Amino acid sequence: MKVLLLSKACVVGAYQRKLEEIAARGVALTVVVPPAWKDPSGTRTLEKKYTRGYRLLVSPMRFNGHFHIHFYPELARILRELRPDIVHVDEEPWDLVTFHAVRHALQVGARPLFFTWQNLRRRYPFPFSYFQRFTFHHCAHAIAGNADAVNVLRAKGYRGVVRVIPQFGVDPEIFQPPPNLPRFAGAEARPPSRSHTSTGEGWGGGSFTVGYAGRFTREKGIDTLLRAVAQLGDADWQLRLAGSGPALAHLQRLAHELTIAERVHFETQIASTQMPDFYRALDVFVLPSRRAHNWVEQFGRVLIEAMACGVPVIGSDTGEIPNTIGDAGLIFHEDDVSGLQACLVQLMRDESLRCALAERGRTRVLQNFTQASIAEQTVGVYQQMV
Repeated sequence: MKVLLLSKACVVGAYQRKLEEIAARGVALTVVVPPAWKDPSGTRTLEKKYTRGYRLLVSPMRFNGHFHIHFYPELARILRELRPDIVHVDEEPWDLVTFHAVRHALQVGARPLFFTWQNLRRRYPFPFSYFQRFTFHHCAHAIAGNADAVNVLRAKGYRGVVRVIPQFGVDPEIFQPPPNLPRFAGAEARPPSRSHTSTGEGWGGGSFTVGYAGRFTREKGIDTLLRAVAQLGDADWQLRLAGSGPALAHLQRLAHELTIAERVHFETQIASTQMPDFYRALDVFVLPSRRAHNWVEQFGRVLIEAMACGVPVIGSDTGEIPNTIGDAGLIFHEDDVSGLQACLVQLMRDESLRCALAERGRTRVLQNFTQASIAEQTVGVYQQMV
């Protein structure tokens, strides 16, 4: 089975681990990526990190940085030369790149497949509405990153087969529990993480450490988290916020207004390679997202990263967060400061609950959210298509 996969997301080296896993399952895989992707937060240059077992083809991209109108001008030639059985377009169905790829896939007799994250129903003007209708009509299979995205596809009239599979998982050998949690298989054989050996925080003792990682924006609900920890009173706690974004100054002011600034640490320079150490230094990770008029949480990748590291998680009931957490964490109603504070107090006081949730979280990731698991499910879709 020959598969051609188009994915600008795979310029990120860590995501290429899924590609190796797909190829290891008997798929003759070629992946087309641009030399870089001009993300709003900065240009991401291609990282060639996991490239075994498949062909990584770097192709120029027209209108780079424009989500809805970019495409690969060399794709028609690539398809004629490769003659794949399946063309997997890792993009939304209304984008030009998807329309362009589906159209040329049909010309060489390949079966097209698209991916969608969108969990809010939106209307698009011409020509994007036409691109979407064309894609729906010619794609018998689709992958949705979350359950609500399936409902959106159905509401828009898509009648093909849809599987719910997150776009990428985590590598459990990188995102793993700290060595002082021996209940996790193999953990005692791992070298100590820097965060635990140098600070003594988190599971090793010290202040009860609450963490968040991601963009500093209003819809992420970080202000709710600040207000909730402020209600913990005289308890020995600290809050670590890793990320960046336009709400940084507002959040810093709010921390001062709540008189908790000395306990809140804004960490805006953490490299992606240091994130496992960040998670392992926490007693609990919180994702307090809130719904916006044009956005709702689509998955919550930071949750599975924290869970893989053996960290208990708390999330709001927004979007896909409850489905991602399952029974491996606590859920509160979005914007409910008292509800979040109650969850934090429960975990501060109940070490056995923290341990149970940590184990459930790691197990849930191993069963559902590793790169190998995502690859296995994706290959299952390919097999069904052919």
